[in-house]
Amino acid sequence: MPVTLTTNYRAWLKPETIEHIDNLLENNYCLDDILEFIDERNETNFVTYYEEYVRCGEIIGYEAVDALIGENGEMSCIEDCDERYRGFYHSVEQFAEEWYTEVMGEYIPDGIVVDWSETWERSLRYDFTACNDGTSYRPVHIFADN
Repeated sequence: MPVTLTTNYRAWLKPETIEHIDNLLENNYCLDDILEFIDERNETNFVTYYEEYVRCGEIIGYEAVDALIGENGEMSCIEDCDERYRGFYHSVEQFAEEWYTEVMGEYIPDGIVVDWSETWERSLRYDFTACNDGTSYRPVHIFADN
């Protein structure tokens, strides 16, 4: 039974989870958001990762954090993900072009045609994680790998 539909969540959750909720409520966290997180991610992930989830979500956006979790399939990947976040793009090809022309400072002479898709596949995908958040406006979020 989802706890967000339960009027008395204290009857359904573990004592250590309730204690953690009480501590967060004292620090002005939102109970509805907490209960929704527990419904979606479970109590263990709540106790272990909720504060980091909120911290990173407030800095880089929850859609980016959720996309990273979806890509990796586990919550531990969010630790310090705000420091690894490289931005959001229309595609991995757009990121590859920006990485080589702006970030790396590589000059590509006029008349040279670069296959940015292959550039991503052959070199960048090994050092970065691309996550799609399912939206149509710049849906690709890029994170540097550890």
